[in-house]
Amino acid sequence: MKIAVLVSGGVDSSVVLALLKAQGHEVVAFYLKIWLEDELSFLGECPWEEDLSYVQALCQKLDVPLEILSMQQEYHDKVVGYTISEIKAGRTPNPDIFCNSWIKFGAFYDAIATHYANANFDKVATGHYAQVMPQNDQFVLKITPDNIKDQTYFLARLTQAQLGKALFPIGHLVKSQVRQLAEQFDLPTKNRKDSQGICFLGKLKFSDFVKHHLGENPGDLIEYETGRKLGNHLGFWFYTVGQRQGLGLSGGPWYVVGKDVVKNIVYISKAYFDEAKERDTFEIANCHWISGHAPKTDQLQVKIRHGAQQYNCVLKKINEDRWQVKLAARDQGIAAGQYAVFYDGAICLGAAMIAK
Repeated sequence: MKIAVLVSGGVDSSVVLALLKAQGHEVVAFYLKIWLEDELSFLGECPWEEDLSYVQALCQKLDVPLEILSMQQEYHDKVVGYTISEIKAGRTPNPDIFCNSWIKFGAFYDAIATHYANANFDKVATGHYAQVMPQNDQFVLKITPDNIKDQTYFLARLTQAQLGKALFPIGHLVKSQVRQLAEQFDLPTKNRKDSQGICFLGKLKFSDFVKHHLGENPGDLIEYETGRKLGNHLGFWFYTVGQRQGLGLSGGPWYVVGKDVVKNIVYISKAYFDEAKERDTFEIANCHWISGHAPKTDQLQVKIRHGAQQYNCVLKKINEDRWQVKLAARDQGIAAGQYAVFYDGAICLGAAMIAK
């Protein structure tokens, strides 16, 4: 096949490129340059030059052509715009989900179809820990054996058309096996640490990104149960429900339990884990089901953040685009704007925004 491979300078995408080349496919590496790496460089160390140097060394070693493609405007218009809008509304955004559905498997697909039309790429490969399987004339998204690294949470808004073009060559492996392959191929990235943080920020702090766009707006920290003012904050947009760090108060631990975006109040509590606070039910909206239709069973599993933690849950339909989700256990970090991602065993079914 002829395959476009998205490379980031990390070990995962490097192993993908090496594997596909070794298997005899015709591969072209693509490095996506995003706007924030230049726009916010004054905030701290920007990793893109170091990342690109690793990508160039990798492609030189493997004798693979490299294309550097600017997606700066697309990130700004779509992902950054969404992120700022959600924060201003008092919700907790998940930009990584939309980096995938809008950019890597969206705008990038469009870009190579337009600018590299003669290439006729059969697939677009990435270093995601996930698996795509054909099933009953459709494609299903399946979890990886590595529960910690599994990235189906971030891919849960992909469509059938996007999955049909996607290729995840390391999706059947665990991280230790990927590291071993990097050693066997003697790749320049074999000893690089995994990147952390939000897709478009790299090593930059999310709080610095928020401050750059929204500034500061001092307000009150109010104890939820008593209404007492206990301190001050610099803007409700710096906080999310369930947050513990960064409140600067003694006598805790204190947790963020709510926000009033009109009055610029952040509500906090020490009684966050009281039995009276069930925190096991929420409503979802903007549902996206990968198969194109809602699941046939109401007994599912759900993640409300990336990671191994998964809950059994029951779905109850409220109307055409709104459902109630009842967890089998409590979770202290359910926040409006976050994404709930649903599973039926090993199959990822889709995602929906936590609305209430």
